[in-house]
Amino acid sequence: MQLYSWNVNGVRAVEKKGFVPWLLETGADILCLQETKAQEIDLPESVRSPDGYRSVWHSAKRRGYSGVATYVRNGLEPLRVEGLGVRKFDDEGRCQVLEFDSFALVNAYFPNSQPLRARLSYKLEFCRAMIKLGRQLREAGKPMVLCGDFNIAHREIDLARPKDNEDNPGFYPEERRAMERLLRWGFVDTFRHFTPDPGHYTWWSYRTNARARNIGWRLDYHVVDEALLPRLGEARIHPEVQGSDHCPVSITLD
Repeated sequence: MQLYSWNVNGVRAVEKKGFVPWLLETGADILCLQETKAQEIDLPESVRSPDGYRSVWHSAKRRGYSGVATYVRNGLEPLRVEGLGVRKFDDEGRCQVLEFDSFALVNAYFPNSQPLRARLSYKLEFCRAMIKLGRQLREAGKPMVLCGDFNIAHREIDLARPKDNEDNPGFYPEERRAMERLLRWGFVDTFRHFTPDPGHYTWWSYRTNARARNIGWRLDYHVVDEALLPRLGEARIHPEVQGSDHCPVSITLD
């Protein structure tokens, strides 16, 4: 099973850059999108139901802001789909939970902590909610696959210029510690499980030709319950895929 995740920075914008043909070419079984910035009702059928897929949407109440969506290959039907159940996060379209037979998929768009830590407390509360959700799913016998844009570079290896960003959003010590707490609860950063070396990023600023120079941050993850490790085949970053300031990431589950 191929699971992809991608912060598209606006689904209507990325649709004009070949999103649907790209999805069909990947052969993904599941694709999670973040920062869709759209209401499902405003999108054409070609985006909502590409050939062979159905999609479920959780948009923010504020139009043109945030939002997540998940594409599922026909025949791979989730048992249930719901939000996080916390109003302050659901109103911003931050999370979808899709339950399948042997695991639960959580598609999450973590808040940006913003300069001067303006939303750091909100961000840390969201991180705690993800830990709580993962533990609840584990106790229910549905190990979690948590994917999305975490808006956190976990370690110095996860951004090109850590010393220059020690007090910048996404690399605040508080949010890095929140990521560490998640992993200590028995969850695994799948990409780092296979790839310990530096130079791999998923987001690049549109300024200063950062993508061409690979001056980036690794903000996008698949984190899985350690119970799923025997089923984990690979974890990849796809920097060749254009259309957003983020690139897709993927894992294979047997």
